[in-house]
Amino acid sequence: MATSIARPPVTRLLDDAWERSVHEPAYGAYVLLHIGYVVLPLWMGIDKFVKVLNPDWPHYLAPWIVNLIPFSAQTAMYVVGAIEILAAVLVALKPRYASYVVALWLAGIIINLLTYSGFYDIALRDFGLLVGALALARLAWTFDRPWAGRGHPRAARH
Repeated sequence: MATSIARPPVTRLLDDAWERSVHEPAYGAYVLLHIGYVVLPLWMGIDKFVKVLNPDWPHYLAPWIVNLIPFSAQTAMYVVGAIEILAAVLVALKPRYASYVVALWLAGIIINLLTYSGFYDIALRDFGLLVGALALARLAWTFDRPWAGRGHPRAARH
């Protein structure tokens, strides 16, 4: 008589997600974008503090922004890094809503870069990332449950 070893719930969940991703292309795209939009802002946010990818993040701030803020450009980059880390956590938890936050954040970055000569290529790249964030948001409306779903006490009030 063969005995089967119970798989841990996390392993079972990952295996199920992998199988679904392979057989359902839209779900596979959702999973790829979800992972990407957690890793990307998390990595970029952390790098604002450790400066491995770029030792001079303040260099990307348009002069008019530096003149507006009441603190140094480096402090602004620390704030930016914290916001990017928070955005990554929010996307990890609820991509249905947080992807729009990331898209708006990217729009702000694009505006900054378009008003600072010499960074148009990075602005164009960030526009592509913005489109990807919006694609994740749209897919999340299919694959991510809303906060107030059936059986939730708040759902009855709407």
